[in-house]
Amino acid sequence: MEDHLTCIYRVINFIEQNYDQPISVKELEDISHYSYRNIQRIFKYSCGETIGAFQQRLKVENAYKRILYTKENLTSIALEVGFANIASFSKAFKLHFGISPKAARLSKEQLLSRENLIPVTSEVLLEPEIVYLKPLQVYYQSTTTYYNNEEIEVLWEKFMKNEFPDSGTGYFGVIADEPLIKTEINCRYDACATLQALHKKLPAKKILGGRYARFTHTGSYETIDETYTKIYSRWIFNSGLEFSHTPIIEHYERHSLHPDHLDEQLTYILLPLK
Repeated sequence: MEDHLTCIYRVINFIEQNYDQPISVKELEDISHYSYRNIQRIFKYSCGETIGAFQQRLKVENAYKRILYTKENLTSIALEVGFANIASFSKAFKLHFGISPKAARLSKEQLLSRENLIPVTSEVLLEPEIVYLKPLQVYYQSTTTYYNNEEIEVLWEKFMKNEFPDSGTGYFGVIADEPLIKTEINCRYDACATLQALHKKLPAKKILGGRYARFTHTGSYETIDETYTKIYSRWIFNSGLEFSHTPIIEHYERHSLHPDHLDEQLTYILLPLK
């Protein structure tokens, strides 16, 4: 695993050296040798924060050092660490430290407590099935949010109110990460059904089509991040496979709205392969 962790360290070192500059998706792909979607998720599940959050943290922490140890004005510091203006700097600084840059200068308090970022790997190695799936037409509604947010639950509640045939309807979630470096992994999430709604005409599109690594998650959706951690901080390093840029798909093979039956849920996580 040491060779694979070297990939993450390369990304960490590059961001540390260029935290005050815009970092493009292509630069991260070239350094890591993974697609933006995969390096985002590998970084998040190996390091505990997103690439965007890490870069933002480096900006405000380096700004704080300047506030403590130099007499530079706050506007100059904001520009030096990569913020476009004092307003965006002040907002990010207060969000991170809980006080304004001006208050930090006046109080001279030491709030820097985060240790160096050290990536980890999962102790569990999952073994997926490699499957070929035909294209499938689905009917869907969408939201844009960060993954594992309550907005996805709200979308499903709204989606299921459309009512679908009891027999023969399959349910999928399509997770299309945005190609942007943000503090959260933003995505467009589609709630999908294989049959048209009974009381409303929903838009249609095709999903799937091609080879996928299919992982199995059992139990509540609240713990699905644990399965993603095992995928992106262990399995992906050893797979020897090439990954497609098409979205990750979740297939809700067995689901339940009753709280007493959440442990019986079965979800397939489908990672697209070339």
